Amino acid sequence: MSIEREIKLALPPDQADAADRFFAGLAGEPGRDVPLDNIYFDTASLALTHAKIALRLRKTPDGWLQTLKAAGTAEGGMHSRHEWETAVAGEALEFDALAAVCDDPPALAALRAAATELGERFRTRFTRRLWRFEFDGARIEAAIDRGEVTATVDGQTRRDAISEIELELLQGDERALHALAGKLSAAVAGLAPENVNKAQRGYRLCAK
Repeated sequence: MSIEREIKLALPPDQADAADRFFAGLAGEPGRDVPLDNIYFDTASLALTHAKIALRLRKTPDGWLQTLKAAGTAEGGMHSRHEWETAVAGEALEFDALAAVCDDPPALAALRAAATELGERFRTRFTRRLWRFEFDGARIEAAIDRGEVTATVDGQTRRDAISEIELELLQGDERALHALAGKLSAAVAGLAPENVNKAQRGYRLCAK
C-alpha cells in the first residue's frame, strides 16, 4: 500500500501555456507527454462508490495497470488516500493480483462482494504532461492533464472537459508541496483548488 499525497488545481484552459512555462523553468527541460486512457468499474448499483473505493484500469504507453483507491480526504485541493496498483496483461481486471497487495480488509471485502457484477461505468482520456524536479528539498512530480471524462447513459454519451494540474509529493516534506502550489498560483492566473477528482466527476456524469 502507498499513500498518494497530491494537490489538484483547476487550470483555466487559456493558462495552460503559462503553467507549461512555469514547470519547464523549474525542471530545466520541456515536459514529457503521456497519453492515458482509463476505464472505471462499478456495479449497476454503484456498490464500490458507496463503499468509498474506486477501481480503475489504465492503459499507458508501457502497458496496462489496475488501481484500487480507498477513501481519502480532500481539502483546499490537497488529496490524500490509500492506493494499491499492479500491472496486468491487458484490458482486463485481475482480482487475485489486487487481493495479494491490498492490505485494507474492508476495501478488499467490498471488491470481492462486487466482483461478479462489475462493469464499465465511465472513462477518462487525457494527455498528461509530466515533469519531475526537486523543490525545497522535496522530490515532486508535476502534471498538466488535459482531456475529457465520458460516460454513456441510456445510449447517450455525456462529456466533461479535464483541465487541471496535479502536484504529487514523491519524497520529502509536505510543506514543500504547499510552497510550490503557492508559487505556481502567483505565476499562473486563475488557478483554484480542485477537491473533486476525476472519478467523482465520472460518477456525477453517470448520475445526471
